[in-house]
Amino acid sequence: MSPLVILLTILVYFLFLFGVSYLAGRKADNAGFFSGNKSSNWILVAMSTIGAAISGVTFVSVPGMVATSAFSYMQMVLGFTVGQLIVAYVLIPLYYKMNLTSVYEYLNRRFGISSYQTGAWFFFISKMLGASVRLFIVSSVLQLLVFGPLGLPFWMNAVFTVLIVYLCTFKGGVKSLIWTDLLKTVCLILSVVLCIVYVMRSGVTFEGWHDSEMTRVFFFDDVNDSRFFWKQFLAGIFLVVATTGLDQDMMQRSISCKNYRDSQKNIIIAATMQIVVIFLFLVLGYLLYSYADINGISLAGKKGDDVFPFLATGSFFPVIVGIIFVVGFIASAYSAAGSALTALTTSFTVDILQADKKQNTDQRLTSIRKWVHIGMALLMTVCIYVIYVLNDDSVIQTVYTVASYTYGPLLGMFCFGILTRLQVRDRWIPVVAILSPILCYILDVNSVEWFNGYVFSHERLILNALFTFLGMLCLSKRATTAD
Repeated sequence: MSPLVILLTILVYFLFLFGVSYLAGRKADNAGFFSGNKSSNWILVAMSTIGAAISGVTFVSVPGMVATSAFSYMQMVLGFTVGQLIVAYVLIPLYYKMNLTSVYEYLNRRFGISSYQTGAWFFFISKMLGASVRLFIVSSVLQLLVFGPLGLPFWMNAVFTVLIVYLCTFKGGVKSLIWTDLLKTVCLILSVVLCIVYVMRSGVTFEGWHDSEMTRVFFFDDVNDSRFFWKQFLAGIFLVVATTGLDQDMMQRSISCKNYRDSQKNIIIAATMQIVVIFLFLVLGYLLYSYADINGISLAGKKGDDVFPFLATGSFFPVIVGIIFVVGFIASAYSAAGSALTALTTSFTVDILQADKKQNTDQRLTSIRKWVHIGMALLMTVCIYVIYVLNDDSVIQTVYTVASYTYGPLLGMFCFGILTRLQVRDRWIPVVAILSPILCYILDVNSVEWFNGYVFSHERLILNALFTFLGMLCLSKRATTAD
């Protein structure tokens, strides 16, 4: 598949997307940008949430992980579902009751300004790194398929990638994001289904499904295995609570619904659809590896993240398969990135600068928000290039590792606030939030030696949150009111 055909496909897709974005957000004010004027239809939000949750990382990494991890990812997905129930029935009613624009305003009302600012900064670091890693894989695939063959450098690729995301979100924020993400979700689901159909038409069947080690779902036999069920399942629960329920990105669209019951319905529907969609990605991975094996195609030297792009855009399938891959890939990738950029802009403006709480006119607030949006886009471009220079790991594992360290303090702070009635010495919360990931990292790098060969996986997040919770408990012993 030629680079020009791929580039043309991308441009046609985004011309259509820009049209949808402009029509949806052309009359959006600051309230529309930040919270969709609290009037979003829950069905549309549910559909758009799938597009935000299934990023470009998922699109290429999940099929590629089948060879080494089989279907063990479904164990984590089951945990995701339980986590979504906690978000829907514990956090959503709380956010609506407090009428929050940013979910971190809860920490201000519960503990004080230091906790509030700590939560906002940890979200900022988490989301900026996570979004940059996700956009890095987009840029890597585009470099492989388009920019590299055309002789263009990676920095130009990174600028192009972020510019597209910026143009899709600068006008309407959440108000336009819901409609553009709806379009992306449809493209995403259609692309994976059509790819499965075309691979099966090439002669691959499910004949060896039951005997294949690649289709194994549950792993109960070795606690030191990163695929061990309880590691994956429990990590899935806490990852969703942290990276969805405590994430301004994912909650921004959910709290834009008319009321908390509509928001709950949106989350439950989205969680159910996510199970189906991720299972389809794993099925596609099994079929792709089977196709390569049957046809003697060597995947030696190919990382798991490269397998789907390599087979879909090579000369192995009809050109339509490559086009379907490109549309699905950019739909998933730019959906997650667009919502992340909008959430970063909202959180930095509302939580860190607190521009909406100062005596700013609506016109002045709009100006601040637009400059912050530009600043976030520029910083994301720089982060992508730094990751490009340093990258040496499977991207989806990198995303979850980053999340386990940076979302842990957020999870611990919210759990302490919800599960206890204690107050804390608010000014010391930043110290606790910084020490918790450091202690977690020390245990992580020494776990094999100290704990008889035990290797930490995504349960780092739970341990990190526990350290934060215990630290806050220590701070509350001599004080029953906030400092």
